[in-house]
Amino acid sequence: MLAPDRRLSVAPMMDWTDRHCRAFHRVLTKRVLLYTEMAVDKAVIHGDRGKLIGFETAEHPVAIQLGGSDPADLAQASRIAEDFGYAEINLNVGCPSDRVQSGRFGACLMQEPALVADCVSAMQDAVSVPVTVKCRIGVDEQEPETALFDFVDTVADAGVTSFTVHARKAWLKGLSPKENRTVPPLDYDLVRRLKRERPALEIILNGGIETLDHGLTESEGLDGVMIGRAAYHTPWILAGADSRVFGDADSVSTRFEAVEAFKPYLARRLEAGTRLHDMTRHILGLFTGEPGARMWRRILSERAPRRGAGLEVVDEALAAVSRRDEAA
Repeated sequence: MLAPDRRLSVAPMMDWTDRHCRAFHRVLTKRVLLYTEMAVDKAVIHGDRGKLIGFETAEHPVAIQLGGSDPADLAQASRIAEDFGYAEINLNVGCPSDRVQSGRFGACLMQEPALVADCVSAMQDAVSVPVTVKCRIGVDEQEPETALFDFVDTVADAGVTSFTVHARKAWLKGLSPKENRTVPPLDYDLVRRLKRERPALEIILNGGIETLDHGLTESEGLDGVMIGRAAYHTPWILAGADSRVFGDADSVSTRFEAVEAFKPYLARRLEAGTRLHDMTRHILGLFTGEPGARMWRRILSERAPRRGAGLEVVDEALAAVSRRDEAA
């Protein structure tokens, strides 16, 4: 399997980028690299793997993000993920939540670059697909100008060549995970400097990217950009990516076309027993900024969670938007 094209990707986001979200994003773009939610290595080894990390071939290109700090466990989880067909294994060195810290993984590993190097070395020995790292520019009292370069150099010496850098510090004490996504200031220039001074490495920018235009502008001189919450809350920003970033034809030309293209997946999963709300919660932001967006969200939010809800709810929401669109 060829290494995935990382010029544009959607960030791994807990409780959001599950298989249903990825299936919808794949309707909007065939080329953007998609990531799973973070999967804890021990859960992958001992849990229900199909439920936890299962995905459909149509989601490709798709990468898995793992969380952990034990080289042997990460190696075993990586082998399992490769067997499932993932195109890349990414190690989480950026999440600042208390739950992640208590497991000694996530952003706290910025303080242990040698351990991260041991982890990625073991992971690379276990699989043939690329192993990558997603990190912050530093944590707590670390000086990013020193911490980021030292961390990247140590991990690169272990063989990793691709780093996605969330351009904020993480404060492990004193800020909530939500605050850690907004309060520490962004330092895109530091990430660009990392690329200039380590030109052989692939450096992907992440953090605070609001639109596709914003991402393409801020990632100039870098190897790519990863969009997080904006891709979830306003997913239509992905719809023009195939032509603008990759030079391919776009998959859909209207939001209405995107919903119609997603309906066969919804029908198939409903038949398999998936609740409608578990899937439609990921498309609430599709019409953001358009006439009827509020009615779209309202119908799906109120009716999709009801027992037995089916495609008729989506059709009703779409009809409501269409009426508003015609009246606008």
